[in-house]
Amino acid sequence: MVVPDYVPPLIITCIWGFIGIICPFFARGPNKGVTQCCLMLTATTCWLFWLCCYMTQLNPLIGPKLTMNEIMIMAREWGNEIKDTMDVVV
Repeated sequence: MVVPDYVPPLIITCIWGFIGIICPFFARGPNKGVTQCCLMLTATTCWLFWLCCYMTQLNPLIGPKLTMNEIMIMAREWGNEIKDTMDVVV
């Protein structure tokens, strides 16, 4: 079974939405306003941090730094042996 791409962001958004929108209504005590504000801010910042991390993994800007020896070993092990080092563009 293949999970569609939109499912993980939807699930995480629903979880943090519940914490930030529904849970503040159940706050009790003398500092009800502070508790509600903390729940909403926590949910918003955690969701935003998660979204930034998730989006960064979709399109990484920095790849691994490999030496020429590592590239040659990987090519040999994967069945694409490089005969001449001039074929490698680093």
